[in-house]
Amino acid sequence: MKIVFTGGGTGGHFYPIIAVSQKVNQIIDNEKIIGAKLYYFSDSPYDKEALFENGLLYEEINAGKMRTYFSIKNFTDIFKMFFGVINAIMKLYSIYPDVIFGKGGYASFPTILAARILNIPVIIHESDSAPGRVNKWAGRFAKRVAVSFNEAAEYFPKNTVAWIGQPIRTEIEHPALREEALQYFKLESGLPVILILGGSQGAELINNTVLDALPRLVKNYQVIHQTGVVNFKMVTGRADVVLSDDPNKSRYTPVSFLNPLAMKMAAGAATIIVSRAGSLLFEIASWGVPSILIPITKTNMDHQRKNAFNYARAGACSVVEEMNMTANILSSEIERITGDKQTYDHMAESAKAFNKPDAAAKIARELVNIALGHEK
Repeated sequence: MKIVFTGGGTGGHFYPIIAVSQKVNQIIDNEKIIGAKLYYFSDSPYDKEALFENGLLYEEINAGKMRTYFSIKNFTDIFKMFFGVINAIMKLYSIYPDVIFGKGGYASFPTILAARILNIPVIIHESDSAPGRVNKWAGRFAKRVAVSFNEAAEYFPKNTVAWIGQPIRTEIEHPALREEALQYFKLESGLPVILILGGSQGAELINNTVLDALPRLVKNYQVIHQTGVVNFKMVTGRADVVLSDDPNKSRYTPVSFLNPLAMKMAAGAATIIVSRAGSLLFEIASWGVPSILIPITKTNMDHQRKNAFNYARAGACSVVEEMNMTANILSSEIERITGDKQTYDHMAESAKAFNKPDAAAKIARELVNIALGHEK
């Protein structure tokens, strides 16, 4: 049995693939499937350690990005895409997998097109309320289409689409116990905790707003702030200046990146979460923590705004748009939610209700079924 996974080079594409591969490996172990091989095709490995830990063999496939705005790179990337497709055809032909799982993103296009040419079955998953261009195209011929948002189902054929939720990695699906989490970050037990998540790359707008709000926030809250690796020095340098004479300086904990263990601990400590509105919102929902989402204004198909407002309609979060994002508004919204028990409890329950567990297991089961059926 051979399964190829492919997706774009962001955490929102990569980590759901890891979640599904974890469940595939469980099935392989439980059902004692001999000679199974899992591959990851993309233009970068993204997280080599995660690939290694989950037995995914990396194959580099160059991919050109077709931007929706004018750029000279669009012309050069046409050639990248062409040669990426040729490369994908050659590699898929030599491996000849039984099924391919596509997570979307420009980096998945060469592999999905090669699979189409070679008549290899494809399953895709869409995390956003409105699908990206690659998944929208692949959905026309995919054997199965899984979606995280019910609203996304209307973009795909009714006979192949299923609303199953978002694949979430096993190690972060359930938060740590609060006491253990507070000890991990060396936090006080009597104060609420704000968890700031700007994504693995950080988010400049969120970082700047949090820094402006810090003196007000640390009076009554503790803050765990994922800054992004690139922004860590700048953010910590500014925070030192902002909080230089503040007696509550120790209540601010900046971190460059949260690995799975640290993320599990942060989720356990969090009273409220401030985040972008990508696929991370499904992890927040699985933790049952109220949140404030700040969607990126300009995204393909405006998917972050749609994601955020769909989640808000479920009653699980509050949305602050980028144009309204100020230190005063963010602080006031945090205080409003955490200061009103009825509002807070309703958001927490709505988040739990929004979560659809076992998405990764359902996709994994379908992949294995198709793969084993293809072998016969």
